[in-house]
Amino acid sequence: MAEPTPRRNESRLRPAPLLFEPAEAASDPEHFFDLESIDDPRALLSRATELTLAFRAAADRAVEFQAMAAAQLADPRRFDRLTTADIAERAEWTEDYAKKMVEFGRDLMRGDAEGRGPGESA
Repeated sequence: MAEPTPRRNESRLRPAPLLFEPAEAASDPEHFFDLESIDDPRALLSRATELTLAFRAAADRAVEFQAMAAAQLADPRRFDRLTTADIAERAEWTEDYAKKMVEFGRDLMRGDAEGRGPGESA
């Protein structure tokens, strides 16, 4: 499971930026953020670690946005609200996971998620 997201009042680590690759480089299956061109193993480890941390941070942040969107879509005050089954289908989740994500999103929007992921208790 991914590492917990930092609390709202904690500063987030600033991992290496994820730079978009040119289309011709991305089409080469052996090319990955220019890592294959780094000959020095120390430099390769350093850059690969930076990318790993950046991808983890990006994934954690994306999950938070998924959760908030799910909570907004499930809001009973919306005339066009969706059921958790509908949300699960759209996001390709199980309905149980969708329910956990809706609750996590509600916690995030209230500001009391404290870095917990979906389904993690206080």
